[in-house]
Amino acid sequence: MTTLLNRLILASRWVLVVFYVGLAVALCFYAVRFLWKLKKYFEGLLVMSDGETLLGLLYLLDSALVAGLVVMVLIASYDSLVSPLSGKDDAASLEWVGAVDPSNLKIKLAVAIVAISSIHLLQIFLDVDSYTNRQITWMMAIHGLFLAGIIAMAVMDRLEGYGKKEKTKTAATATAKPPATAPDS
Repeated sequence: MTTLLNRLILASRWVLVVFYVGLAVALCFYAVRFLWKLKKYFEGLLVMSDGETLLGLLYLLDSALVAGLVVMVLIASYDSLVSPLSGKDDAASLEWVGAVDPSNLKIKLAVAIVAISSIHLLQIFLDVDSYTNRQITWMMAIHGLFLAGIIAMAVMDRLEGYGKKEKTKTAATATAKPPATAPDS
């Protein structure tokens, strides 16, 4: 009975494929939306002010960061939770996928979210008259919380890495043989 339960629970990871395929499809629609934004940007490029040009470019950059975030989650999650992506034929081209461990992914996601939040704040500052002081204050507070969160995660990750190094050093010292002493003459 336990073996059947173990197999069922292990097989349930394939349910995640539905979510990952859904993310891939959503990313395709997001790419179509990006192309539409790009077309609109190029159509007005010569008549836009410098501020509008920068704002349009920031929207495009924001879209690229969001798409990268989705791809990073999609690939790393599929590789670690469902099935390893690297095969014999493409082992070299997918070598980087195995390097994205959960801790590494967590930091990369947090950095991407802070970058997206920073771009949104910059967009707000470039069009500050369209927002109330209360809206700007809330957006800055939320961004500050994102920053505090990433700093806390980085500190925790650093402390966890330090703990692992200490355990490794202690284990290496315990298993090492004491140096041989020269016999007294």
